[in-house]
Amino acid sequence: MVSIKDIAKKANVSISTVSYALNGSDKVTDETSARILTIARELNYVPNASARNLKKRETKIIGVFLTDFRGDVYGDLQHGMKEISNSLGYDLVVCSGKQSHRMLPERMIDGAVILDQAFQSEELLQYADLGHKIVVLDRELEHPNISQVLLDNKAGATLAMDYLLDNGHRKIYVVTGPEGSFDSIQRMKGVRMTAERAGVEIIEIAGDFKKSGGIHAAERIIAEYDEPAAVFCLNDEMAIGMYNRLQGTGLCIGEDLHIIGFDNIEVSQYLSPRLATIEYSKLRWGELASQQLVKLISGEPVEQERVYVKLIEGKSVGKARP
Repeated sequence: MVSIKDIAKKANVSISTVSYALNGSDKVTDETSARILTIARELNYVPNASARNLKKRETKIIGVFLTDFRGDVYGDLQHGMKEISNSLGYDLVVCSGKQSHRMLPERMIDGAVILDQAFQSEELLQYADLGHKIVVLDRELEHPNISQVLLDNKAGATLAMDYLLDNGHRKIYVVTGPEGSFDSIQRMKGVRMTAERAGVEIIEIAGDFKKSGGIHAAERIIAEYDEPAAVFCLNDEMAIGMYNRLQGTGLCIGEDLHIIGFDNIEVSQYLSPRLATIEYSKLRWGELASQQLVKLISGEPVEQERVYVKLIEGKSVGKARP
């Protein structure tokens, strides 16, 4: 690989002169600079990004760490981050898995947006102590170098539960997310608080935020079905899995089983009957995450942000039978 030493040797100048020319410095004359740049092109010189980043201590790249890449939630979230980051002069690198964690300590990125359970909170706090700038979307952490942009999960779960209760439902199944999921934990807090307030019992079924979780939950409900019941799936993916499994069973959604989801992903509006769900702007969530991170990187003050939710009523929930 060609280095600036090779360019300096051919141009018969010092290494520092080559560096000045390559970086557009006015410390060299236009004539010398033009000659050095011509030689660099002839030698097919490619700048060493890592060395340059260590010197400037910036990459103009934001790292986005996700548990998964599939589905409407992640797609819209990434699009929101990209639009804002690009408008502020930053590019995105989206990755997943523990091997990618080294991008932070090795300063391959200027900051990170975290929506990935593979990161331990203690690990993120250690990076923050070293000066790394971080925005978390999936946990609550207090640190000057960490900002939070969180969904109002408890409010969303409360809206969903109140909707079922207002329709007269007292037998309510709740299909949870995967163990350790921040969103699932927070939504369950809203569920339990509302159920306790209303004096109703809930039946919890462990889920996984995937269609398979909804299918598994539907099989249990079918097996023990003896009267109409309501089901709160903590995300739409599991609700879709439940729809699929209930086809051909004779149980009618909106009459025998009343289902509400969470996320309002695009396909939800095409389900028949239309799925009741909790909506929030995934695009706005991503935009806020990028805005907060760039402010942290720039040394500007930031405040914790919350993404608000609203209820989308659907035909999948009807009145409970007397």
